[in-house]
Amino acid sequence: MAKPAVHFFTEDLSYTLKKKTLLKAWIKAIIEKEGYSLQELNFILCSDEYLLRINQEYLDHDTYTDVITFDNSEELKMIVGDIFISLERIQENAKTFKHTVADELYRVMAHGTLHLLGYKDKGKAAKTLMTAKEDESLALFKAMEPAV
Repeated sequence: MAKPAVHFFTEDLSYTLKKKTLLKAWIKAIIEKEGYSLQELNFILCSDEYLLRINQEYLDHDTYTDVITFDNSEELKMIVGDIFISLERIQENAKTFKHTVADELYRVMAHGTLHLLGYKDKGKAAKTLMTAKEDESLALFKAMEPAV
């Protein structure tokens, strides 16, 4: 079996993601903490328009969104997926919520990963749990970051 892998891609824009090695270890840690194993996970950074087309074509939603997660897993507890993230939405939301773009991006990366682990965000209770899990994931990231 192939080595577990996290990959980062950009689709229709140019963006240089920093801390890739740390991000890969962090995503793997989130997955393993929940009792799952990582097989392959792709993060695809794209524009609003690109993600809107995916939303329309695959989900029949005609709205902008920050993240869409596709679960391609075939085995129980084995993570295989694609997470599309709109960088434009991330930048807007960072301003709105007064976060850095990096912090907002990490939150959305965790959010997409948590969807693959079975967490939902429809309904108040599910949203509350999802937010708590995102916060837990971000705390784990901060703990893994080397002190500067």
